[in-house]
Amino acid sequence: MKRLLAAMLFLAVPAHAQPAQAQEVRFENRLVQGALVIGTTAPGSRVALDGKPVRVAPDGKFVLGFAREATGARLDVTAPEGTSRTFDLKVEARKFDIQRIDGLPEAQVTPDLAALARIEAENVKLVAARRRDTGQALFESGFRWPVTGAVSGVYGSQRILNGKPRAPHLGVDVARPTGTPVVAAADGIVSLAEGDLFFTGGTLMIDHGHGVSSIYAHLSRLDVAVGARVKAGETVGAIGATGRVTGPHLHWGLTWFDVRLDPALVVPPMPVE
Repeated sequence: MKRLLAAMLFLAVPAHAQPAQAQEVRFENRLVQGALVIGTTAPGSRVALDGKPVRVAPDGKFVLGFAREATGARLDVTAPEGTSRTFDLKVEARKFDIQRIDGLPEAQVTPDLAALARIEAENVKLVAARRRDTGQALFESGFRWPVTGAVSGVYGSQRILNGKPRAPHLGVDVARPTGTPVVAAADGIVSLAEGDLFFTGGTLMIDHGHGVSSIYAHLSRLDVAVGARVKAGETVGAIGATGRVTGPHLHWGLTWFDVRLDPALVVPPMPVE
């Protein structure tokens, strides 16, 4: 997370005037749509985002994630001595592209009843993996690109599939030939390893702690199993063209629990090859 940690510090603005001894909250990067945000408050404090408790590390660090459509949120912080304050967080808006993809099998654009039942069963596994809340802050290893190459799809773009509007693209696509190695973006624990999901084909998820997970889709090969501990840069699989695709590439996603984030915001710009 080198780019994330190097970003400018921002002081949260409280919803109401506060006395001088009131709790400070600092963020290590901008609050924008799709951002994974690292915050710091006094050790021992309790934090909640829109009423939902957020894990706080012993050193006072915590993680937040803001969805593509986010405009703002309420942050409640209770100091160790019991004083509670509320902060109104404003999330910066972004402009997103429109991406048209043609040539997909119609059954993958508009699944039949049997396929919908399969998709629902697969989603249960995906949701369970995303909801892990491991206490270790493994994301502090820093993030890197899991593969380098031509970016063929960006976060947030509205998808038009075979001429039909569909859900936005919530990740980054990198086009490379089948068999190109894919590495772990950060230290973590493999939370899901499935060889053939309907939409994403060969799919891995890695738990980086505090609800942060990364996903690697359309793989031709999976080199790790659920429960394996991996280090940033360790090979975990290979690019493929499995699932709903028109050609070989890696779909790389980032989530904070069920919130889909933009992985391009936690890494440096794609290297020029």
